[in-house]
Amino acid sequence: MAAAGSSPSIVEYFGGEDGYRCGYCKNESGNLSHGMWAHSMTVQDYQDLIDRGWRRSGKYVYKPIMNQTCCPQYTIRCQALHFQTSKSHKKVLKKMLKFISKGDVSKVVSGEEPMDSHIEDVVSCDFAYKSESHVSQSELTPLSVDHAERVENEDKETGETKEVDQQTVESGSLQICADRDMPVAGEPSHSAKTVHAPPKPGKGADLSKPPCRKAKDIRKERKLQKLLQNQMRTLEGSQLQAGDQACLLQNSKSKANQPKTIEDFIFDTLPDDARHKLEVRLVPVSFEDPQFKSSFNQSATLFAKYQMAIHKDTPSDCGENEFTRFLCDSPLEAENAPNGPECGYGSFHQQYWLDGKIIAVGVIDILPYCVSSVYLYYDPDYSFLSLGVYSALREIAFTRQLHEKAPDLCFYYMGFYIHSCPKMRYKGEGEESEEILQYVLEGLAALCILH
Repeated sequence: MAAAGSSPSIVEYFGGEDGYRCGYCKNESGNLSHGMWAHSMTVQDYQDLIDRGWRRSGKYVYKPIMNQTCCPQYTIRCQALHFQTSKSHKKVLKKMLKFISKGDVSKVVSGEEPMDSHIEDVVSCDFAYKSESHVSQSELTPLSVDHAERVENEDKETGETKEVDQQTVESGSLQICADRDMPVAGEPSHSAKTVHAPPKPGKGADLSKPPCRKAKDIRKERKLQKLLQNQMRTLEGSQLQAGDQACLLQNSKSKANQPKTIEDFIFDTLPDDARHKLEVRLVPVSFEDPQFKSSFNQSATLFAKYQMAIHKDTPSDCGENEFTRFLCDSPLEAENAPNGPECGYGSFHQQYWLDGKIIAVGVIDILPYCVSSVYLYYDPDYSFLSLGVYSALREIAFTRQLHEKAPDLCFYYMGFYIHSCPKMRYKGEGEESEEILQYVLEGLAALCILH
């Protein structure tokens, strides 16, 4: 229902009896969905619809018939307030920081899938894939000191030279030099010697030296020491009791051990001599807005460049009319609620300006309970920055920012997940499966609650 004081939603229902051509599997009549043309729609009505599996493309609003359509489409919903960056997310954020501050350009991974939209690359996560070990307990038992010394003495007595075949070195495998008699499986052999190449084989840990430490642990300790020194300086040289020192140490440890958030990366202080300047502007989708109107031509040109390079569209498929119909025409009525965000509700373009030009645009809808990602297009010349992942992380941080003013707004919708689509199928395999499954289940849980 329309909110009090706002215009009612006006839609024209099309039904879902006839099949349409599927843009994913290219089936000419396999796409079955309910659809309607929304002449105008309140943000609350559209919020209720996407919570029930609907999505919009321009002014066309549709819902796949899941048990009949060729490519079932599952809503992906992320709880932005509980989102934690993974290792791969941090790499993308650090890569952008290095590029802005120093101009570093990372190499693009060959064979990487083009980012169709956020659904193509956003929820990548580094869940550790643990399988059952096939190594027996006896193989894991460390060598005794006597056995290590015996092997060392045998090496000295035989004086045997260990040579490693060059092909074996390049493949990183192991070279086995054995006597004529092959050792029996499961029994230790003194005649067979295993050479790891590279690096050269060692003879065990040197007990006279301190154990090796990870560089990450060393960095943490240095950071902890700096935090402790800074806090001690604030006390202006006053003498500390043992209890005060322990308290300071504990506080420093807690700060040092806290994982970095998205905000820590995107709002990090840049050096004065930074090579580039990145600015993110939120522009309402309205030709009455001066910023949207002045940047329309540049944005439309970028859209055409993206579509032709990534999706192999022809120029006639991505002209200004197609751009306007697809990403500028929106049925959502702009609304400013007293307890809503300062920017209000409605459709927006989140423009990424690098050194005075647009390199990416994220099309989003700001609704009473969520930020819904509609589409993303970017300059293919900057694909090395993983702009699909980066913009999605920025939108999650933006959702958190809006939540501070609008407490009900706490979800981030990333469109549909389509398992039968080859470009998306990799998300359901290996390390990515746990997180994509989690977000799909959240979307399904929302549907179950509403029904």
